[in-house]
Amino acid sequence: MLKYVAIAFTLLMTTTAYLHCSPQLSNNTDVMTIATAKSVDHNSGTNKVATFAGGCFWCTESDLEKLPGVNEAISGYLDGHIENPSYRQVSSGISGHVEAVEVHYDASIISYDELLEAFWMHVNPTDNGGQFVDRGDQYKPYVFYHSNAQQLAAVASREALNNSGRFDRTINTEIKAVSKFWPAEEYHQDYYKKNPIRYKFYRYNSGRDQYLKTIWSKKIDSTKQLSKLFVEDQMKKFTKPSDKSLRETLSSIQYKVTQEEGTERPFDNEYWDNKNEGVYVDVVSGEPLFSSKDKYKSGTGWPSFTRPINPELIVEKKDHSLFSTRTEVRSKHGDSHLGHVFDDGPAPTGLRYCINSASLRFIPTTKLKEAGYEALLARF
Repeated sequence: MLKYVAIAFTLLMTTTAYLHCSPQLSNNTDVMTIATAKSVDHNSGTNKVATFAGGCFWCTESDLEKLPGVNEAISGYLDGHIENPSYRQVSSGISGHVEAVEVHYDASIISYDELLEAFWMHVNPTDNGGQFVDRGDQYKPYVFYHSNAQQLAAVASREALNNSGRFDRTINTEIKAVSKFWPAEEYHQDYYKKNPIRYKFYRYNSGRDQYLKTIWSKKIDSTKQLSKLFVEDQMKKFTKPSDKSLRETLSSIQYKVTQEEGTERPFDNEYWDNKNEGVYVDVVSGEPLFSSKDKYKSGTGWPSFTRPINPELIVEKKDHSLFSTRTEVRSKHGDSHLGHVFDDGPAPTGLRYCINSASLRFIPTTKLKEAGYEALLARF
């Protein structure tokens, strides 16, 4: 008798696995009980939000919610053409939505870069036809960004992973702006906790963990490992000198631009037409800000870049001067006024970082090691 019970249970579990995130059997499975997100101000203090799609949201939620610094991960739907969609509409593919997870995290404990690294390690970023056993556009992997900084970090992270030698195929996970997020039904939230046996059975049969083990156990050249551009224990401690020191070391235009939010003359500054390979650092603190690899001719008369070297070293602030609202960019450690960022730039970011030469110091590639920026040589 026990044998037949076991066989029946196995058949039930197998059916559940192949139906993916099928609703729990209930007389009310058509009634949508929307999960209520935590009351968190995404823009206050260190409370931040990030959004990812990694196939089955049970798995993505489980993987990301376990990270230190993540307060909550919410399963839900993005990008469709139906308001307030149900799971049945999304899973059938008729609504145009994708299963996704909204991650609420404490940026003082875990950074966005670290979330990106965790995300890449739990998906197949080369498969945009679905993920593992779940096929269709509703299960495609995505990184949904909430800000310019997140977009730049995601693009840089994907590029680093693509160049790491970890995968035999090109990384084709799309990076796009976040849209309306609809929390999924309550029975989907924390599914791995509520239904641990079903969840583990589904996950094993999906092939996800088996695939990830083969990818991340593969040995590759250590110089190509996916990692932050600057690890804390390797990163130079960039600080802002005293005002007295700055007045003694900076030229009048450098002081006016960096300390008084001034602007230099276009086509009459040091680097607007510089075509040499190298890195542009903050003239005040020395923190590396932009690379010649991302510099382009914008026709404005100021140095223009599509992205910074490390988005975490750039601070964005609203600038209401000149009778308009612009986005000012400053260095993180030097607090130097650099210039502004606009959304009229070329691919791959569509951004234009319009920067004053007076806020920068250029270090050619031949001098990077001597100047203490040897880690950046890998970019050239």
